[in-house]
Amino acid sequence: MKVDLFDFHLPEELIAQVPLENRAASRLMVLDKETGKIKHEVFSEIIHYLREGDCLVLNDTKVLPARLFGVKKDTGANIEVLLLKQLQDNKWETLVKPAKRVKKGTVIEFGEGVLTAVCTEEAEHGGRVFQFTYDGIFYEILEQLGEMPLPPYIKEQLEDQDRYQTVYAKEPGSAAAPTAGLHFTEELLQQIAAKGVHIAFITLHVGLGTFRPVSSDDVEGHDMHAEFYLMNEETADLLNRVRENGGRIITVGTTSTRTLETIASAHNGRFIASSGWTDIFIYPGYQFKGINGMVTNFHLPKSTLIMLVSALAGREHILLAYNTAVQEKYRFFSFGDAMLII
Repeated sequence: MKVDLFDFHLPEELIAQVPLENRAASRLMVLDKETGKIKHEVFSEIIHYLREGDCLVLNDTKVLPARLFGVKKDTGANIEVLLLKQLQDNKWETLVKPAKRVKKGTVIEFGEGVLTAVCTEEAEHGGRVFQFTYDGIFYEILEQLGEMPLPPYIKEQLEDQDRYQTVYAKEPGSAAAPTAGLHFTEELLQQIAAKGVHIAFITLHVGLGTFRPVSSDDVEGHDMHAEFYLMNEETADLLNRVRENGGRIITVGTTSTRTLETIASAHNGRFIASSGWTDIFIYPGYQFKGINGMVTNFHLPKSTLIMLVSALAGREHILLAYNTAVQEKYRFFSFGDAMLII
């Protein structure tokens, strides 16, 4: 299957640079995955498409202020480090700019020595592994020294860092936000729960691999980077109960979707409390075992994310919906509008 099959024309002015003042005021395209029919709504109207007994599954990961600016101890050269994945207690996989200045053994200081890192391993595409040393609590030091790692297509400065967190973010560990969840307010979630819709939480720490461009011409040639996920017993039991009672399982975002499909695929369609690393790659031809619908944002052309939604709703339906979104001037990507596939 050729990657070019998932291409579409996206005018640059439709890439949202700043979040809306009201999270739930985004537009919502509702796509019928069986017929391809489209409705245009405001995001807060999503409540009318959820039924009593359904379950909405949210990813409660929290974005780390993972972009650090430091200097090489020996030369004073400026170095930018983006934390991607915690390998051990104080050892992290990172991306570095400019990578050519950082070799194995390079020492970088941040905040005038509050945090120090030694490069222990070099990888391709600017990847480096660092061993960090510090006094105190690492996440508190990150809050003090780090910046929110906004995607490269967002050029504007983010005035309120919390707008790149969901209102239910709880478990620190992501290099990027699970952006479909940015549309929910606490009030909207309360209204949804009051309707009798169950709300469940999983954790998947989003790595940059989710957003890496597909480098091969063929979809099947792409390798996904592994990301850590966790589902507790309470969520697993709730999801099994919802399914047994005929309710629908609707995930918020591709990260929640990939977590549920990873677990359901390993356990014959059932949900089991578990944690681990997933590199599941969902594209057309995949048979869904865990979910009935999903909330998602509008994704990059030829990305693994548009392939995932095409697996759920059909490539033709998705491309028609995306072309409609362009014509109707929907806002795209992290701070953009949303789609409900149901």
